[in-house]
Amino acid sequence: MKVALGSDHRGSQMAQALLHQLRAEGHEVTVMGECSGASCDYPDVAWVVASAVANGQADRGILICGTGIGMCIAANKLKGIRAALAQDELSAQLSRTHNDANVLCLSADLIGQTLVKRIVDVWFRTAFEGGRHERRLGKIVKIENGLDPAK
Repeated sequence: MKVALGSDHRGSQMAQALLHQLRAEGHEVTVMGECSGASCDYPDVAWVVASAVANGQADRGILICGTGIGMCIAANKLKGIRAALAQDELSAQLSRTHNDANVLCLSADLIGQTLVKRIVDVWFRTAFEGGRHERRLGKIVKIENGLDPAK
């Protein structure tokens, strides 16, 4: 799978650890917007990674900042992006089965490296469930297009 990986300065070390894990699992990973530990703004990194996913350059994206919240908010501004903040394996699983999340946002400060690796593993192994969830994703597309999802 083609993966776009990005982090701000607070997520730089975790991103490097994940890079090795993902490549060892056979993913084609492109590091985008990485700050090499220097201070940088998370919206810039979120834009690059989410754009790569939205335009089909990458199948999925991973974004890492201090809490994961800022990256998630910024990435979700792009049409076609369903970014999810996961802080445990269950939220990672549900973000895929129910929401077909295509960008995973992670916290470098609030959860440890071992848990992050497990979250990423679950997220990549979990497929979208479809069914009733497809209708809901259709409503998200309506919202992206400025339409009332209830109509």
